[in-house]
Amino acid sequence: MFLVENYLIAVLFCFVTMVCWGSWANTQKLAGKTWRYELFYWDYVFGVVLTGLLFAITMGNNGGLGRGFFDDLSQAQAGSLVSAFLGGVVFNIANILLVAAIAIAGMSVAFPVGIGLALVLGVLINFVADPADGNAVLLFIGVGLVTGAVILNAIAYRQLPNQQAGVSTKGLVLAVVCGVLMSLFYFFVGNSLAKVVPENGGELLSVTAANLANGTLETGKLTPYTANFIFTIGILLSNFIVNTIVMVKPFVGTPVPLTDYFKGTFRDHIWGLVGGGIWAIGMTLNVLAANVASKAVAYGLGQGATLVSAIWGVFIWREFRNAPKSANKLLAAMFLFFIVGLTLLILAKL
Repeated sequence: MFLVENYLIAVLFCFVTMVCWGSWANTQKLAGKTWRYELFYWDYVFGVVLTGLLFAITMGNNGGLGRGFFDDLSQAQAGSLVSAFLGGVVFNIANILLVAAIAIAGMSVAFPVGIGLALVLGVLINFVADPADGNAVLLFIGVGLVTGAVILNAIAYRQLPNQQAGVSTKGLVLAVVCGVLMSLFYFFVGNSLAKVVPENGGELLSVTAANLANGTLETGKLTPYTANFIFTIGILLSNFIVNTIVMVKPFVGTPVPLTDYFKGTFRDHIWGLVGGGIWAIGMTLNVLAANVASKAVAYGLGQGATLVSAIWGVFIWREFRNAPKSANKLLAAMFLFFIVGLTLLILAKL
């Protein structure tokens, strides 16, 4: 299987994750205007699963390092499979709640509360579960700055015309629950990952070619590719329950008949598949990078996706073209906070 060996490559993979996680939602804009999100989400999930499987049977099943995908799957213990699967279930629920929170309370509430909370709690949870051999002070200062950037983005967004309405309590609650769940999914996936057992015993090591040359892959646990695929299966199977319920009892809007999915055009369906594929590429590369960059740093950099989504909104979709000058100053400060914060996250592991 293919593994990341160099820290700079791991950081590059994390930046690709940022781009993927911050860009996939644009595909919904490119789908039909009458195509409800609940319907788009089915194709998004199918795209996630297909991309995860493609990585598993190619990069995860070739090369002389570790175990191939099928061998790894056959030796996996139930606990590892369940942990990766639960990660998918938790992520799917959180993602659907995030979309519902955006629909009800707007991006200015949903993103800073949901993603901001997920970033802070997620880095803390993953750091405690698997402490990085880096500078914890730089790590958490960086997280604080990125969180501040998300908040500045929210304040700027609130200054847009038609964004001054009161905050919905339901939307706020959904965003909080989303943030808590979103902070947990990466922990479940990380808990299923195998480490390297040194030939002479001692502390378990991260999965790299250098460590595998002097040790063996931990039995019962999963390689990044297998864990990522089982994670996507968790998303898929839970979606038959969660998204079906949301379609019948939506948080906002009228119910969506299940038969409407089959009325979509090729354009409606293809953009959902592309969106899911984009997100899954980011997830796969992030899990690979975590072996070198640590789970806390990889997750923190990946959740910097809010910066990418802000760039799309400001420069491509021109969402702030009618904003007052004060909003532009807030946006400039936001980008500065993001750049400094992400830089500190990188330096924390050097």
